[in-house]
Amino acid sequence: RDVAAILAGLKDGTIDCIVTDHAPHSEEEKARGLEQAPSGMVGLETSLGISLTQLYHTGEMTLPEVIAKMTVNPARILNLEKGRLSVGSDADLTIFDPNEEWVVDASKFASKGRNTPFNGRTLKGKVKYTIVSGTIVYQDGGEN
Repeated sequence: RDVAAILAGLKDGTIDCIVTDHAPHSEEEKARGLEQAPSGMVGLETSLGISLTQLYHTGEMTLPEVIAKMTVNPARILNLEKGRLSVGSDADLTIFDPNEEWVVDASKFASKGRNTPFNGRTLKGKVKYTIVSGTIVYQDGGEN
């Protein structure tokens, strides 16, 4: 029921953003046990793939709807001049292949955190480049 309610909220606009707090806790921190361990998980490296796999490729949402919930909507809520392509805007871009399949391998994450429920899962939609202020800060090396 929770998943169905989240999907309904995403589709009707009640939930207007898809974001991650990207909580990259170390393995030692997460091994403390539920009540002592810090909350959260690594989400930055899987959020696009999970969103495309579960929302776009299932037909629940269109590609522009998913992209807006991950870009324009959060920027608008935070009153940031981000999330859109226009003359004079920062050259912050993520270039991705919405159809490329890849297997999540937490051991290859750039983050110090490896805590993800998606390790070993096949996702469809892979980031190829991340560009910040016109500079490439990430380029897919062809590995999963």
